[in-house]
Amino acid sequence: MKVLLAIDDSKFSQAATQALITQARPGETEVRVLHVIESYVFLYEGGYVVDWKPVIEELRKKGEALLTQTAQALRTAGFQVVTAMEEGNPKSAIIDLAAKWPADLVVMGSHGRKGFDRFFLGSVSEAVVRHAPCSVQVVRIPKR
Repeated sequence: MKVLLAIDDSKFSQAATQALITQARPGETEVRVLHVIESYVFLYEGGYVVDWKPVIEELRKKGEALLTQTAQALRTAGFQVVTAMEEGNPKSAIIDLAAKWPADLVVMGSHGRKGFDRFFLGSVSEAVVRHAPCSVQVVRIPKR
């Protein structure tokens, strides 16, 4: 089985990683871990950034560290892992890679945004569920 694990730097992605580790069979599952650097106008340090290079470079460093950490957890659990980082719209990047690879399953966390945040930021998981060429597992963290 080919599983695309889409991650960001959140507890929701950590939950998705743990769900994958506990639910999938390592010997039968190839995992591609994807982190997407969003390309939109960044608000950074209170203003608009003119020189994008330092911001993008910092996001890449953080993304590489996140991919390394997640891949190590999956490899420790026995999975075959490949990592990928893309720059662009997370919704499109996840859907496109799921089709191009091709994935049997996409696993991702849900931030559970509502109201204005959902309208303004959109729902990546909702878009992926609607448009992915394969099954999608959205992992949620229960409210306590």
